Amino acid sequence: METQSYDAVRLIEVDENSVGQRLDNFLMTQLKGVPKSHIYKIIRRGEVRINKGRCKNIYRLKLNDLVRIPPVKTNEKETTAPAQWLLTSLQQRILFEDDDLLVLNKPSGIAVHGGTANSHGVIESLRFLRPDERYLELVHRLDKATSGCLLIAKNRKMLNGLQTLLRNRTITKTYTALLCGVIHQRSVRVKAPLEKRTLESGEHRVRVHPDGKKSDTIFERLAQYKNATLVMASPKTGRTHQIRVHAKHLGHPIAGDERYSSPSQYKQYRENGLKRLFLHASKLRFVHPINEEMVSFEAPLDAELEKFLTTL
Repeated sequence: METQSYDAVRLIEVDENSVGQRLDNFLMTQLKGVPKSHIYKIIRRGEVRINKGRCKNIYRLKLNDLVRIPPVKTNEKETTAPAQWLLTSLQQRILFEDDDLLVLNKPSGIAVHGGTANSHGVIESLRFLRPDERYLELVHRLDKATSGCLLIAKNRKMLNGLQTLLRNRTITKTYTALLCGVIHQRSVRVKAPLEKRTLESGEHRVRVHPDGKKSDTIFERLAQYKNATLVMASPKTGRTHQIRVHAKHLGHPIAGDERYSSPSQYKQYRENGLKRLFLHASKLRFVHPINEEMVSFEAPLDAELEKFLTTL
């Protein structure tokens, strides 16, 4: 892919797909390959203008706003094409697509957003795959290590509609996870408040803490093995690393969880052939915001996880 060049002033009139979007997020879609820190810098300097006036990064765009975007240099390294294997994998893992929505079975090991260490995440790669799509935005996130159902909106109306459903907790999410150890109960509900801390490296660390946010997860047993339990996990709230930390709080962390299981547990599963986190977003169910029909999407368990279960 050729290095993108933004060496001239651009004036962009806001259309219905960008109404309500924050200015900083809008600029990130317009200035692909430009570091986020530089985008905030040109906003602070007043180089970005809306209707000829200065503005803040949190400004929400209105229909027919005229946005002035100054010339910006890009980092060539950050605008190289995604690897072909990644593009092929994403294309093969599309579960559903219509005019408003794309549902992807996200691979494990790929971040939803690119970063300094990994310039191409899921959304950047999908935009590369679909250069004619004017609008592709993540509706929600999955951890880098987690596979399964991921929603991508193809217009602003769909994004707003789905995010409203998420806020109202009317999207039913179901995950499949393998927990360390034996759980004898058929169903366990964990209501433990979660507190999130961000390290200097940018990594998130989450723990159960009385001052944390209310969090609620139901674990239902699907299959029992000698030293592990396959469960269906249904989060009733949407906190960072919620299922992983609640599983740890139960005393049964998720198999292959380098962050929240003990070193000995992690080592044991890795030596037995599990090379990734055994957490998969298996199903989503909700009312389609555009056609108002109930829809359900299911991502089959990855072959590597199915294969590992046969070894238990």
